[in-house]
Amino acid sequence: MYGGDEVNALVIDVGSGTTKAGYAGEDTPKAYFPSVIGCAGLASKSSSTSGAANGADKPPRHLHVGSQALAHRRDHMEIVSPLRDGLYHDFELIEGLWDHALRDRLRAAPAEHPLMLAEPTFNTRELREKTVELAFEKLSPPAVFLARSAVLTSFAMGRQSSLVVDAGHEGTTVAAVHDGYLLTKSIVRAPIGGQLLSQCMLQSAQAKGTVVQPAYSFKRVQTAAGQWEVKPLDYPLTASSYRQYHLEQIGADMKESICRVSDGPFDAEQNANIPTVSYELPDGTEIQVGPDRFGIPEVLFQPDLLKKFKGLESVHRADGGDLSMQGLVQDSVNRCDADLRRDLYNGVLLAGGTSMLTGLRDRLERELTNAAPHTARVKVTTPSNALERRFSTWIGGSILASLGSFQQMWLSKAEYDESGPSLIHRKSA
Repeated sequence: MYGGDEVNALVIDVGSGTTKAGYAGEDTPKAYFPSVIGCAGLASKSSSTSGAANGADKPPRHLHVGSQALAHRRDHMEIVSPLRDGLYHDFELIEGLWDHALRDRLRAAPAEHPLMLAEPTFNTRELREKTVELAFEKLSPPAVFLARSAVLTSFAMGRQSSLVVDAGHEGTTVAAVHDGYLLTKSIVRAPIGGQLLSQCMLQSAQAKGTVVQPAYSFKRVQTAAGQWEVKPLDYPLTASSYRQYHLEQIGADMKESICRVSDGPFDAEQNANIPTVSYELPDGTEIQVGPDRFGIPEVLFQPDLLKKFKGLESVHRADGGDLSMQGLVQDSVNRCDADLRRDLYNGVLLAGGTSMLTGLRDRLERELTNAAPHTARVKVTTPSNALERRFSTWIGGSILASLGSFQQMWLSKAEYDESGPSLIHRKSA
């Protein structure tokens, strides 16, 4: 149907934190922007949009997509995520992300390119069909393929079999891949990810009396004496979700700039005199951060620490299991057949934006070594290149969609018209 390098497929990965898009065969995505959307005129703050678009009885939403659009404050503009619990929830917003990525950023005509879509590892059959239907009905590509994130990450790292630990924005997902196929029974997920750590960082700073001001809420003016001072700007019509989004962005930058994972279990009280590092807030205020540098990332391994943070103490797994990263890995391995477990312990792949935290790989390997059976050899691998770690799912899709041997796997428009979206279950693993 298509021939190798002539395919020129487009690859899109809508993650819970960021959306990545680009051409198959390239090393990194050309488009990279937040997965949240600014919605103005939000009488339509849509609950579950079951179809591909709003119904005729719903007022239209004005969508503002991309970093620049979100940086521009608008009255009553809410910040909305198209995902809920890591799964596609509002398909009108998903369409908005696709449209921005393809038409505004890549300047590509979707009808001229096959479309490779990365889907959540734990996606449901119903949502897979809705995704395929939306892609064909709204973008009209000649062909579509859906691939699970864990499989693409394993593929990006050159592994046929592995245990993928995807530490993302909304949560951490662990799943086993064997001979290129996802073992569905191995999938476990906990809602502890980069966003939650950013919220902890922000709360911790505010609890010490630090006033954190988003960049849109003030301006710096020069006084007659030549000094600069901060002058607050009054925007009473700013939506609370917009303010919270920008506050969390500051918390995320603090976390990424100064946090690191300790070599072993970290106790903030025993390390109260740890050396501090300085961090400059957007308004120029400089704060000193001490034990929190290690205490916040420690939440990944000691979830009980969440009890100290307001509104986060009730975080739990849907199945009631262990929330810790090492607990998730052990649970996933134990769900697999006994003869696979040694290979899985020896092939743990760590990826996702949260995996960028300094020291996370070494700490996870140490925790798993202590917990794994004595006969198992634990090895945790991450890409040495930071970009590869952040974009591993997209890179896997880029490699896969550009292979000549893969081209027979596409679900073509003709096949979709004849058999409907349910055919994707036979085409995609």
